[in-house]
Formats: sequence, C-alpha cells, structure tokens
Amino acid sequence: MSIPEIVSREQWRAAREELLVREKAATRARDALNAERRGLPMVEVEEEYVFEGGDGKATLLDLFEGRHQLVVYHFMFAPEWDAGCRSCSAFLDQIGHLAHLKARGTTLVAVSRAPYPRILPFKARMGWTVPWYSSYGSDFNLDFEVTLEHEGELVERPGVSCFLRDRERVFHTYSTYERGLDGLGSTTSFLDLTALGRQEEWEEPKGRASSLGAPAGSERIRYHDEYED
Repeated sequence: MSIPEIVSREQWRAAREELLVREKAATRARDALNAERRGLPMVEVEEEYVFEGGDGKATLLDLFEGRHQLVVYHFMFAPEWDAGCRSCSAFLDQIGHLAHLKARGTTLVAVSRAPYPRILPFKARMGWTVPWYSSYGSDFNLDFEVTLEHEGELVERPGVSCFLRDRERVFHTYSTYERGLDGLGSTTSFLDLTALGRQEEWEEPKGRASSLGAPAGSERIRYHDEYED
C-alpha cells in the first residue's frame, strides 16, 4: 500500500499552510463559478408533465410543494429494472435532513422512469424519506437528457435539474450530469446549483438573499425540528 511520506510536525505544518493557500484560491474560484451559475438565463417549462407519487398524480408545479425552488435528482431506475441503480442509491443515502433546504424555500425530490409500484417497495427497503416520483409515460427524462437514445435503445444517466417557480409558471434554471454530481449531497451543495443560491448577503448577484422575505441564509439556520415550514 502506498502511504504519504512521514515527516516532522513542523514539516507537516509548512506543507499544510502551502496547500491552504491553494485551497482558499479554489474556494474563491468556486464562489465565482456559483455566481456565474446564478447568472444563467432560464427557460419556461410549458410541457404538462404528469408524475405519480405517494399522493397519486402530480404536475411539475405540484412537486414544488408550494416553495419557490425545486431540485430534482434524476435517479436511474428504468421501467424494466427490478431495483434502482446502486450508485444512485449510494447518492441518496448521503442526503441529510431536508428541513434545512425547505427553510430556504427549496424542495428536493427524486424522479425515475420506473412505474411507481416498482419504486415504492424499493424505497421502503432503503428506508428513504425523500419524496420520489415516477415519470413513467411522460417525456420528462428524455426532455431533460437523463434518458438518452443510443443505437436504438434507451439508456439512463444520473443528473440533477433545478427549477424556479413564479406563481403558476415554472422555469428550468440548471442541470448537471454524471461527474457534475461529484461533491453533492449537503444542503449548501444543492443550494449552490439553484438560481437563489444559499441566500446569503455576500452572494452575487445582490438582492436574492431576501427574496423569500426571511432573514439571510445562515441567520435562518435552526435545529431541524424548530423550523416552521
């Protein structure tokens, strides 16, 4: 097994401080990239997609649960499969309590092409509480490029898509796929993909921190059982 070089504490500290300079530069570069992402234009979703979930049929607007933003995790689960993708399952395993996203006006759901009767027992087996919907029978997966046609067959790939709601109108703001999911799973990592971001005062563009009529992001943090949804 290859392991790091063994050095003195002083040598380690010097190497760590040198790396910290580059880490801080990467953080600033990431903040700038997130600001560019929030600056992307958006496109209205005019297709009337119909999903099926625990409460029956639902529209894309219904998936918001009345909040301003929606993050969809495109979970690979084709109609003919008996179980969901292992990698997607590992991804969903790492998602924490959704109350912190909801407090920032953001709903997170999973969507798969498998019929809901196939999804439900697998979700129960995994013990997940993340809302999960079936897009079976619609073009949702094809339109958002997570189900692709290849040599006459349909193939699945994982992805995340973000949506913003303005009253009854729904807008697509961002999508990313495969390696673009690296590092996702935490509340802030999902918010960084959205049009409203973390809703912190320091974020660019200005004016979105107060967009939900509540204190800025970090000032809104509570224990997850203290939020008023």
